[in-house]
Amino acid sequence: MTEPYVQPVTYLDEKLPDVLMRIVSELYDVAYLIERVEPQLLEIGGTSVLQSPDTMKVLQGIDLAVQKARGLAEFIDTITATIPEDCMVDVSTALNLVKLADMHKALSKGMRHGHSQPLSKAAGDFDLF
Repeated sequence: MTEPYVQPVTYLDEKLPDVLMRIVSELYDVAYLIERVEPQLLEIGGTSVLQSPDTMKVLQGIDLAVQKARGLAEFIDTITATIPEDCMVDVSTALNLVKLADMHKALSKGMRHGHSQPLSKAAGDFDLF
């Protein structure tokens, strides 16, 4: 009987500070994307939506999400400065859990990028619940 094909295990050892800085970049990108939702909501609903207490709670939630994402990014950025450059981590298992192709590429290839495209230019799949 033949043994089933087993893929060789590959380890992606990278400098921890480099990995963390890519995460910082992604968190800033998340904050930017969330922040772009607010004007879109106002454009769709008009200024009258500001009179609804529920809408105000949603807008406050958007602001809080942006602040939290930026706060996490700043926290990680700050502690990364104290991590020795020779501290290595294997990112292969963690990368396998990342499902978004662009984020997977950004986290694995060492490329930092600017902000995402404006929402009007962004495209992709979405789920309706």
